[in-house]
Amino acid sequence: MLRLRACGGTAPASVPALVRSRLSRRSSSAAYAAATVASASSSSSTLEDLAAEHRGLAKVILKKGKTQIFRDGSPMVYSGAVNRIIGRPPPKSGDIVLVADGTEKPIGWGLYNSVSMFCVRLMQLEEEARRDPTCALNMERLLEARISSAVGLRHSLGLPSADTNAYRLINSEGDRLSGLIVDIFADVAVIASSAAWVEKYRQEIQFLVSKVNGVSHIKWRPSTDILKEEGLDISEHKEPASTCSTVKVMENGIVYLVSLEGQKTGFYADQRENRYIISLLSKDQRVLDLCCYSGGFALNAAKGGADNVIGSALDLANENIVLNELNQGKVSFVKGDATTFMKGAISENELWDLVILDPPKLAPRKKVLQSASGMYRSLNALAMQVVKPGGLLMTCSCSGAMTQSGMFLKTIQGAASMAGRKVTVLRQAGAACDHPIDPAYPEGQYLSNYLLRVA
Repeated sequence: MLRLRACGGTAPASVPALVRSRLSRRSSSAAYAAATVASASSSSSTLEDLAAEHRGLAKVILKKGKTQIFRDGSPMVYSGAVNRIIGRPPPKSGDIVLVADGTEKPIGWGLYNSVSMFCVRLMQLEEEARRDPTCALNMERLLEARISSAVGLRHSLGLPSADTNAYRLINSEGDRLSGLIVDIFADVAVIASSAAWVEKYRQEIQFLVSKVNGVSHIKWRPSTDILKEEGLDISEHKEPASTCSTVKVMENGIVYLVSLEGQKTGFYADQRENRYIISLLSKDQRVLDLCCYSGGFALNAAKGGADNVIGSALDLANENIVLNELNQGKVSFVKGDATTFMKGAISENELWDLVILDPPKLAPRKKVLQSASGMYRSLNALAMQVVKPGGLLMTCSCSGAMTQSGMFLKTIQGAASMAGRKVTVLRQAGAACDHPIDPAYPEGQYLSNYLLRVA
């Protein structure tokens, strides 16, 4: 059973005493918070009452008409929504601040950043603090509660299981810890940091994640470029040497060798459910997996009984063939450019029953969306031309700008016209269920996956 081990007892020797003392203070803070709220009048603000004991706590006042989106739960308070900041001296990056409406009544609290375009990352709303004040204005206590909640959610989803031990434990805004991602790979937790506050609370986060059942090692992976936009330049900082650079994981009964120095956190668990669908569709089929990284779709096709599988991948994928004892006469990976490969196949009139197209992120931001749409259209037009009439194409986009724009299906239709083919949508999906999305923050949606019949 997956659970967060109790925070009492002795912390690992590597955890500084400061972290242990911060975490141990949560009980007294919670008791004070509960007592304060109990004595407050029903018309008062819980956060206002608690803030009275926090000298120098600044208040970020929102502009008129900008409050409701944050009351509804959007966690990113952008600087353009801020009218003024009350507090002397002004808050520093990483400080806890109140966020208030135009009447200066708090709607929540969060962590301030003087440099980022996101002035505050909201952590808790006033209504939540009123219902349960134990975490109010207490980041260490909130971290413990949110991580424990994330562990409980994954357990309810059946993760980890006997055949899957690679999954996402914390999905940033989806688990209400904006800027923090934690992926579990067997006994290794890879923590990806993309916010200044995450770096500030690094020791507390590592301590709490280390107490998750089954976690023996932690790998910290800061997003250097994003953190620079947050006001942190860690380009010269070197992380301690890791005791392991690769780890073996299992997903849906298939073994993968994961490079902890590879792309993102090392493995794309978001496609787990979509890869499983491929295993169900592949029996006796000729399958082509384009732009694959560790060979996930191809390996699922082979496991599902495909007659022949070709994938365009890295050396890592070839190692995964051996790990799974698959017939190398039926599944193989080649290095090369996907566009060049498809053009060559078209010239030879070579066709497949099932094609998977999962390119890297082509639209990292909105301003390149138009040019990226052209690239997606061209790639999909080529992919459709190597699908036999009546065959299937699973096509993907991991570009948040593309997914959120709603343009991907239109782009696919444009590709069909370019290729002279007719497509029908059979299935539409996104990331696996361990990648929750907060509806108050739709910007968290990034993965689009369509299964098409190509006539």
